[in-house]
Amino acid sequence: MKQNVAQKLIEQHLVSGNMQVGEEIGLKIDQTLTQDATGTMVMLELEAMGIDRVKTEASAQYVDHNLIQEDFRNADDHLFLRSAARKFGIYYSRPGNGVSHPVHMQQLAKPGKTLLGSDSHTCANGCMGMLAIGAGGIDVAMAMAGEPYYVKMPEIMGVKLTGKVPDWVSAKDVILELLRRYDVKGGVGKIIEYYGPGVKKLTAMDRHVIANMGAELGATATVFPSDKEIKKFLKQQGREDDWVELKADRNAKYDIDEHIDLSKLEPLIATPSSPGNVVPVSEVAGETIYQSYIGSSANPGYRDFAIASEIVKGKQIAPGTSLDINPTSRQLLEQLVENGHIANLLSAGARMHQAGCNGCIGMGQAPATGRNSLRTTPRNFPGRSGTKEDSVFLCSPETAAASALHGKITDPRTLEMDYPAIKEPKKFATEGMLEAPARPDDKVELEKGPNITSIPDFEPIKDNFDLPILLKMSDNISTDEILAGGSRVLPYRSNIQRISTFAFEIVDENYYELAMKKRDNGGHMITAGVNYGQGSSREHAALAPRYLGLKVVLVKDFARIHLQNLINFGILPLTFVDESDFDLISENDILEFRNIHETIQTNNTFTIHVKGKDQPIEVRHDLTKRHIDIILQGGIINWIKQKQN
Repeated sequence: MKQNVAQKLIEQHLVSGNMQVGEEIGLKIDQTLTQDATGTMVMLELEAMGIDRVKTEASAQYVDHNLIQEDFRNADDHLFLRSAARKFGIYYSRPGNGVSHPVHMQQLAKPGKTLLGSDSHTCANGCMGMLAIGAGGIDVAMAMAGEPYYVKMPEIMGVKLTGKVPDWVSAKDVILELLRRYDVKGGVGKIIEYYGPGVKKLTAMDRHVIANMGAELGATATVFPSDKEIKKFLKQQGREDDWVELKADRNAKYDIDEHIDLSKLEPLIATPSSPGNVVPVSEVAGETIYQSYIGSSANPGYRDFAIASEIVKGKQIAPGTSLDINPTSRQLLEQLVENGHIANLLSAGARMHQAGCNGCIGMGQAPATGRNSLRTTPRNFPGRSGTKEDSVFLCSPETAAASALHGKITDPRTLEMDYPAIKEPKKFATEGMLEAPARPDDKVELEKGPNITSIPDFEPIKDNFDLPILLKMSDNISTDEILAGGSRVLPYRSNIQRISTFAFEIVDENYYELAMKKRDNGGHMITAGVNYGQGSSREHAALAPRYLGLKVVLVKDFARIHLQNLINFGILPLTFVDESDFDLISENDILEFRNIHETIQTNNTFTIHVKGKDQPIEVRHDLTKRHIDIILQGGIINWIKQKQN
């Protein structure tokens, strides 16, 4: 049978289930990735499971999110993560070494392997011919312990690329074009695979840009072939021996077919406040900006910074405009310094920041109130920048640099200059800040500061209960709105009791107090529209509300990773059979659940009632038998303990 790349990767790692769309499959995981906003919980979960050493071929812990050390909390967590990495046999990337996704690509990624990461943008490493998937932290902890990763077999969307991008258009415009066509739900339940002659015209880092923002489409993964461009990239890194060729069979079929003629693309931009609000730059040109931001895992390559450097070389950015440069790895920063690109940017008036995620997740560089910010980051969800009522646009480095020169959104094709030719270095310096795992016989104790607390115990779901609806929300609620990032919140990532005080504050600042009042009296539920839980993989967005007594989430549909996180912490995820029933319920209504244990095991659809009203609501779940067992045990930690007993 002719197979595409995604099918080959899945078949080579399949340990259970059949490759039928919608059927649950179990996959062997070769590598894992954790970052410091999610990794502290993963390490605590490994400790709780009694793991001595990880079972994967390679696991890496990156410190890239929480770099601002305004008090002891982040610094203590960095020490804890380093000690955990040494204890469990994990690579440790030190603060300032860079963003997890490009650093992993540079140092550890291998074609033909699987990668599971506790970060939604783990899919970026699909650029290397890997099956790279973002997941909740506890799923990653399970994989590190040697367990399979379970996911429903996705459809494979084949995107045929032809032609070559014209001048002033780059990889960011390719993925923005797909978002323009499909919006933020278009990839749900799918793996997006790129193929065709146009792929050969894209470098490994170009492919990283495209694969990274597959997360914004809601895709399970993005896959590229492993070809001569990947071999060239690995040679630059001194890892040519890690290369293997991996490509689709001739005449391989896809479940869904799409085509992009690269030569017909123009500069695109996602307007506030969704990555799916994509229009040509020319349509919004002229709008005044406060900030232009270049960096993040969505544009992490050498050329992304070098092109901006060449555009502003010998010029000055506009008065009143902040040009923020966020290098994505120490390796990249050293090379940009050596080749004069950092000097060009600084001379033009740019502001330099340390290698890391930084403003992408609201950790510094927040824009001014009521002002426009242009960013090469992957997301522009409301408030993600750190400014509550922000106005963030997503664009290419070319558009960001051109706009910084004029102080307004500028189509880079209008610049009076030739398109700069960027020549990449033949070899990059080896990372010196990625510490190899300790030897198995080394005795290592975990270093726990006062901000690190244990994971709370959760009781199993009852059979009969009534729940008030504390929140009724709209479509596309992101995990940033459920539990914000930024320097005010993320330092408490290893303290569930404290971080829960920030839950849903962007939606309703009274949620914490209301939930605490209900918590010891049976708990509560929430309801929302479509694509609930899109965005970041942070399991705190499920764990903190669970600590506050959240028992049921009833929505029109879920984003993939957040759905799994809800299951992992014993929260019952339900959807409306008839979406119009969403309009029949209101905040403070009380819904009655009866005989739930038997019902969810024997039926996918059942009826609940609004108390005091003659108003039945038909709901459904899409839980597997394994999911149901986890829910009935009160979450995956209880399930693991029961399994061990």
